[in-house]
Amino acid sequence: MEEYLKTIQQGPFSPTWESLRQFKCPQWFLDAKFGIWAHWGPQSVPMYGDWYARNIYIEGQPQYYYHWRKYGHPSKIGYKDIVQMWKAEKFNPEELINLYIKTGAKYFVAQAVHHDNFDNWNSRYHRWNAVNMGPKKDIVGMWAKAARERGLPFGVSEHLAASFSWFAPSKGCDSKGPYKSVPYDGNDPAYEDFYHPNRDEYELEKRHGKIVNWYSQNTQWHIKWFLRIKDLIDQYEPDFLYSDGGVPFGEIGLSIIAHLYNTSAKNYGGVNQAVYTQKDTNPDVYKIGVLDIERGAAEDILPHPWQTDTCVGGWFYDVRAVYKTPEQVIEMLIDIVSKGGNLLLNIPQKPDGTLDDECLYILDEIAKWMKVNAEAIYATRPWIRYGEGPTKAQGGAFQEKKLEWTKDDFRFTQKDGKIFAFQMKYPEDNRAIIKSLGLSSGISVKEVKLLGFEDKLEFEQLNNALIIKLPEKYCSTGYPHCFCIK
Repeated sequence: MEEYLKTIQQGPFSPTWESLRQFKCPQWFLDAKFGIWAHWGPQSVPMYGDWYARNIYIEGQPQYYYHWRKYGHPSKIGYKDIVQMWKAEKFNPEELINLYIKTGAKYFVAQAVHHDNFDNWNSRYHRWNAVNMGPKKDIVGMWAKAARERGLPFGVSEHLAASFSWFAPSKGCDSKGPYKSVPYDGNDPAYEDFYHPNRDEYELEKRHGKIVNWYSQNTQWHIKWFLRIKDLIDQYEPDFLYSDGGVPFGEIGLSIIAHLYNTSAKNYGGVNQAVYTQKDTNPDVYKIGVLDIERGAAEDILPHPWQTDTCVGGWFYDVRAVYKTPEQVIEMLIDIVSKGGNLLLNIPQKPDGTLDDECLYILDEIAKWMKVNAEAIYATRPWIRYGEGPTKAQGGAFQEKKLEWTKDDFRFTQKDGKIFAFQMKYPEDNRAIIKSLGLSSGISVKEVKLLGFEDKLEFEQLNNALIIKLPEKYCSTGYPHCFCIK
């Protein structure tokens, strides 16, 4: 392994914890606040949800039955056949990136490889890739070109590190029924480079009933992961790299992060402009980059930059999914930004590369809201407190839910000597009462405006509250409105 690690780009960072903790988050990411993610690949083909490539090999799972009934039993037709069905025939990255910019995204992330072990780029080290089979297109390259031509920072996500364990059920067989004891196609040696030589992981999972090692201890796998992710960085020089878990494989993972940062520094006068995100909540770990919180948020303002990643529906296109409303996405964005975070939002694409009407509607509504309220989102920083009121988001991953906001709930940001206060629910009495901005706060309010309206608003600053009168002509959109307070 040492010979491979010596091939990383040299620069200001070494592959050690101490060196990588010198990471300073680039200004573009701190200011961006909102990004869009294309969590898209061959698992979108059945339009039946996330983890499809794994669950079709788990007897009794809904996706197992769906696959058997639609395509055939996984002993005959497995995931190796699904990847060939992915054609991406209507994929238009230029059109989609234009739409995402219009929506308000300030960075874009493309899924490079999921746990399904299929590379969405022209991979030098893996024949199971989107140029060699399936769409026969360099999906990552097409995204990168479209984003960069439009000035959008471009990122990639890798979920590959967990694949060796994740794909272990493909080594099984049915325990009953007409195919009892007939091995699934993952047992065929002809496809071992796709389904992995992971018999040990299968036996381990079989005993425990779950994935035991998210990151396998198989050292040969560590080398393969390193080569493929280094290849990804070398070909596309991304501004952002996401790992679906903690830092993989010790020094090997640290070497990839150093390679990412040093590659960026090479292109930006010796100063790194790339961001690495991972999910370990230990500050000694996440200081090497940015903490990512999947489907959740921070409870309060964090001392370091962080990101929520979530989706409007399922991670892969799912005909069964119930989508978040535009209102919920906007409310999440406000709450996250008030605490110093960014929102990375997945918009699920259909297998042909298009978006459905519901996703287009959500994007259009966000775009309309952003047009009015952008000043209070982009390039802002948290105020002395993130908000006030009875409603709070529960901290941590996988804790997101639709919150029932009240007129007393506010979220704050600040920029250029202004405080922005989002009122999270429209007040029927046309008044906003902000307790954090009374005279006792030591802040003297000189002027209040409502974003989207030219006229100054009437207000009264009492000792214990700032009372603002909304304009008579104001008509609630159903989304939070924002006061600009000088």
